[in-house]
Amino acid sequence: MSYPALIDETGRLVKPEWLKAKAPGSPEYMQTRDIVKSLRLHTVCEEARCPNIGECWSHSTATFMIMGDLCTRRCHFCSVKKGTSETLQPLDPIEPERVGRAVKALSLKHAVITSVDRDDIADNGAEHFRRTVAAIKKYSPECKIELLIPDLKGSREDLRTIVASGINVLNHNVETIPRLYKKVRPGAGYIRSLSILRWAKEFDPAVLTKSGIMVGLGETFEEVLRLMDDLRYSGVDIMTIGQYLRPSARQTPVRFFVTPDEFKLYEEEGLKRGFRFVESGPLVRSSYHAWKHTK
Repeated sequence: MSYPALIDETGRLVKPEWLKAKAPGSPEYMQTRDIVKSLRLHTVCEEARCPNIGECWSHSTATFMIMGDLCTRRCHFCSVKKGTSETLQPLDPIEPERVGRAVKALSLKHAVITSVDRDDIADNGAEHFRRTVAAIKKYSPECKIELLIPDLKGSREDLRTIVASGINVLNHNVETIPRLYKKVRPGAGYIRSLSILRWAKEFDPAVLTKSGIMVGLGETFEEVLRLMDDLRYSGVDIMTIGQYLRPSARQTPVRFFVTPDEFKLYEEEGLKRGFRFVESGPLVRSSYHAWKHTK
């Protein structure tokens, strides 16, 4: 059974024992941090305050976040800084090259690239994604490439540009069940997100499609199972399921903690439905163990 979220006398969320993550600080972690900083890159690991940063960076794995660190959306679960017409900057034309060099410096076999939403850009950043993929291929031609993309405002043509760049995995998260969209993802649309995943398969049946959700926001077990059915109907190959953890007091509160046993049940139900891989656990995030998902 799930456990309700509790707040201690200092106002901090009381986390169960199974949500303890490895503290960062290994030599490999420091090396990854130094490479990221020296090339002036952003990572979703830092911007989203991911609990797995110690583990992943110790394995020389980081999820690069392109197109700046300011987002045009106002999702209520996310700690990435919000941009306005006054603060948003033009895309850095050299950024794809820097990402390519970082992937080579880290000797990555599987690179994950994501971005903020940039609804202010005509093509929603599709060409910038394409150029980033080209740079990675130039420096590390054997590296598998996974793109975790925004919904592109539902643009088929922008998605076509991204899929045609030669990626291995197209990842787009639905994040939560449809009932909670207005509360959790204002400005996004459940059907729009499913369409992005379905179209990617239409454009290139060989590309693996992937999507993820957070649990603990108020969904029911049955609602998650219905969401799984929707993803499979849309041709999704890989699913990730992790515990929502409130990044700061400004975001949507955690409603409850899902137990490791429940996460195991979700994994089993997903595999029954035909997903190629289901990564389900308290600390799972979209790119957690991403290199395993394509084997």
